Amino acid sequence: MRVFITGSTDGLGLNAARELLRQGHQVVLNARSAERAAVFDTLYGGVLGVAIGDLSSAVETRSVADQVNQIGRMDAIIHNAGIYLERDRGETAEGHAKTLAVNVLAPYLLTGLIDRPARLIYVSSGMHLSGRASLGDIDWNKRSWSASQAYSESKLYVATIAAAVARCWPEVLSNSVNPGWVPTKMGGSGAPDDLAMGYQTQTRLAVSDDAAAKVSGHYWFHKQQRPPAPSVTDPDFQGRLIDKLSEMTGTRLMSYRQR
Repeated sequence: MRVFITGSTDGLGLNAARELLRQGHQVVLNARSAERAAVFDTLYGGVLGVAIGDLSSAVETRSVADQVNQIGRMDAIIHNAGIYLERDRGETAEGHAKTLAVNVLAPYLLTGLIDRPARLIYVSSGMHLSGRASLGDIDWNKRSWSASQAYSESKLYVATIAAAVARCWPEVLSNSVNPGWVPTKMGGSGAPDDLAMGYQTQTRLAVSDDAAAKVSGHYWFHKQQRPPAPSVTDPDFQGRLIDKLSEMTGTRLMSYRQR
């Protein structure tokens, strides 16, 4: 199978790529820059290509989508790229908070712009349970910056995107995954969860033919379905979020309210 993985230069993304290549699948990788893509020189066989682009930029995110489409239709996409505790709101070229841009706007845009695959997997977090189900200041223009809260809310939103896609695109298997607190650059060397369990749920959902993996609309932790925050599966919240992201990006993912 052909699988595209965002944010695949280190951590969970790179380990997922190695696992899929080991299993004999074909992988398209993603790096912020050509310099960071040098890490892929150690990977052999099955690498179809590398899509270069900084996902904090809408322009570069759109370029990544174009690069993937030029390679050909993917069977699955793992939306793995993410940033964690940013010291401040930041400011992308489009004027968005960097955490929102990378963790939410980028996977939303890529979902809408890349030729639709059979499976979509979105990496969320257990911290999404602390996210506020409010869209009044999604971009942190008025609130005092809280890195932890911004991250939690971004992971609430991305889990909600996954659930909305599952509702509106029945031909696509769409799920979100909590990889746990694992020892990556983001999680830190002292993280207590198992690294392999942190990426194997994503790879299983991307390629497995087991009936248990060929499902849609679920939130997963270590290969087990878990209940997400109630707002994730709330049709009204899903619709309001999709409308907000459509407005912010200028890209209509779906006519959600017609469902």
